[in-house]
Amino acid sequence: MATKADEKAQAKAEYNAFLAVCPSRQLLDRISDKWVVLILCALGGDTAERSGASHAPKAMRYSELARLLAGVSQKMLTQTLRALERDGLLVRTVKPTVPVTVTYELTDLGLSLHHLTRGLRQWAQTHMEEVLAHREDHDARAS
Repeated sequence: MATKADEKAQAKAEYNAFLAVCPSRQLLDRISDKWVVLILCALGGDTAERSGASHAPKAMRYSELARLLAGVSQKMLTQTLRALERDGLLVRTVKPTVPVTVTYELTDLGLSLHHLTRGLRQWAQTHMEEVLAHREDHDARAS
């Protein structure tokens, strides 16, 4: 008879994001979202640089994140922060001040993912000129 630990280990060994029903696919869908990548980079401290130098992770207020993430709606930012909290990637702290102070900060799990998303963001910024040139060439051939 398999124990709970055995069942959990078996399920973990069988995670396969190529299968539609696999929970890892749902997680991959969440973490590949642009707002998730940008929130993780912001909370990871990668806000002021373009050159690749990293800074220390920091807690941020909702309003700071909203100002930093140009184009994100209030609804999308709220939904994304809630989902990241549910997944254990960030922690929401409420301080009983007047007005109430709410901050968001990466957990250790979120920080481990931040190291990957930082690389994605840097890659996109570094290779954007090349991608734009390829798009232009492709569009010229297509028309």
